[in-house]
Amino acid sequence: MNPLEPTGAELRAMLDLVGGRLATFLDGIAEAPATDTDGGAKLARSLAEPMPERGRSLRSLLGVLFERVVPTALHTSGPGYLAYIPGGGLPVSAVADLIAGITNRYVGLWMAAPGLVQLETNVLRWFCGMIGWDEAAGGILTSGGSVANLVALVTARRERLPPNFLGGIIYASSHAHHSVRKAALIAGFPVENVREVALDAAFRMRVDDLEARIAEDRAAGLTPFLVVGSAGTTAVGAVDPLTVIADVCARERLWMHVDAAYGGFFLLTERGRAALDGIARADSVTLDPHKGLFLPYGTGCILMRDRETLRRAHSVSAGYLPPPQTEAERWDFAELGPELSRDARGLRVWLPLKLVGAGEFRKQLDEKLDLARRACEIVRARPGLEVVAEPVLSLFAFRVRDEDVQRRDARTRRLLAAINRPRRVFLTGVPLADGFVIRVCVLSFRTHGRSIDAFAEDLAAALDSPGLDDAARP
Repeated sequence: MNPLEPTGAELRAMLDLVGGRLATFLDGIAEAPATDTDGGAKLARSLAEPMPERGRSLRSLLGVLFERVVPTALHTSGPGYLAYIPGGGLPVSAVADLIAGITNRYVGLWMAAPGLVQLETNVLRWFCGMIGWDEAAGGILTSGGSVANLVALVTARRERLPPNFLGGIIYASSHAHHSVRKAALIAGFPVENVREVALDAAFRMRVDDLEARIAEDRAAGLTPFLVVGSAGTTAVGAVDPLTVIADVCARERLWMHVDAAYGGFFLLTERGRAALDGIARADSVTLDPHKGLFLPYGTGCILMRDRETLRRAHSVSAGYLPPPQTEAERWDFAELGPELSRDARGLRVWLPLKLVGAGEFRKQLDEKLDLARRACEIVRARPGLEVVAEPVLSLFAFRVRDEDVQRRDARTRRLLAAINRPRRVFLTGVPLADGFVIRVCVLSFRTHGRSIDAFAEDLAAALDSPGLDDAARP
């Protein structure tokens, strides 16, 4: 037997072993600790090894993975994971990845796998329709929002700046995702070409400051060309005033990009559409299906109101490639983005949407909006705490109430550690301009009322713990 060429029966036996382990993992998700990174350094050292010359049994390797490697981690797939920006990892998307991996069809060019490319094109058209764009729009699936923001920045640069682009200026709020600055650096801009626009009291971009900075840069002989608005910031979940930013971009002839990696799929809900009003006027939008559609990590998306801008920015010919498609409904993804070789990402989005329908995702997202508001009211009811950022979508921030900033930060950090100590929920914090806050982000499809109950109980216990002083208690 060639171990690299299993028969169908041998594959079935392997899948039975893997399926048994995964079934046990899924059945234990609800009761698993929200975080378990103790001993991580020791584990990592024990796993370091040279390339093996001989193989081991699949059963023994699965034991290493599921008994040692997988458990020692942040439990990002669990219901109590309220940290950072959760996703969840839909199991059916993993099934789609298995199909895509074993069949191994190439989807960078339409002619290589017309059916799979069409399924992925369908997904992208669905997303464009969700934004509010017509048939001229399009995009590509990426590995995540960081690459999506990079593609957007490069496309805007190619559309709005001359070959010598070093005078081009980018504007984003001080709470914009760090991938915007990283994208600018990778695209060749000096770091100082990214202007941090001030925030208002609700942590949104201040449009008056944006306009002032644009005027200053024009007067200095520089070339403003791109404004990045946020539709759900990572720090506190704020949504910039997209309609007003669109007005400025139209008047100043600037490219408008919206980073909606976190918040974009709330457009499927009525409340989300209201919160993200104006997003359809953007030239480009970043989405992360591995956030708002609950897919496994590695699934991002960049959309363009005019699909041809992607082609103009990324199309490069080579003699060994077939001629590019000229028919509008046939998309060559390699012509629209930086990758020639890529996995069939569309299948992991298409299969769950076709299997359960968009209505189920809408229902789940509406539930997350409700749960975030409920958790926020639990915090607001505690006299020793204050809500610093309201839940515009499904993320809010709070801290201990104290006039002394240094003492307040220390107490807030102690409170965070105390809430996380039982490991039923896991929260993270972030330093803001006026001090440290605790974030609660509800976005996993496995997070329901039970997890918010656990948060409420652990918050109450933390406030009564000996490590916190009386001022933080009710």
